[in-house]
Amino acid sequence: MNNAKALKLINFVLAFLWIYQGLVPKIIFINADEIFVWQSIGLSFEYAKLAGRASGIGEIIFGLLFIFINHKYIHYLSILGLLGLLLLIGFLIPSTLISPYNPIVMNISMISLSVIYLLLLKEQTTYLHKTAQ
Repeated sequence: MNNAKALKLINFVLAFLWIYQGLVPKIIFINADEIFVWQSIGLSFEYAKLAGRASGIGEIIFGLLFIFINHKYIHYLSILGLLGLLLLIGFLIPSTLISPYNPIVMNISMISLSVIYLLLLKEQTTYLHKTAQ
């Protein structure tokens, strides 16, 4: 059982999504909700924009990890991060949870991809161990 192509595809899709979410709404076209999140913890407008851009850079770097580092722990971090971000947004801006293409749709989709990756990886590892015996 070789799941290498599926595992690679999942990593590339997640890389694209993390990089896109870091680049487009946080760096290229700064989203007002992104600024609001940072202002809600007490940052001024200017510092909120900087923090938003910094978080965008962090998301881009995290996305690149999916391309260059092939490890299950990146997926565990992604799941935890996406759950945390979903809870944060749900608490700070609950109205976004009912809009089209809302954070629930995006985050649950990305979490599902990581869960599928982890299941395929476990299946492949189990298969390789059985055939090696």
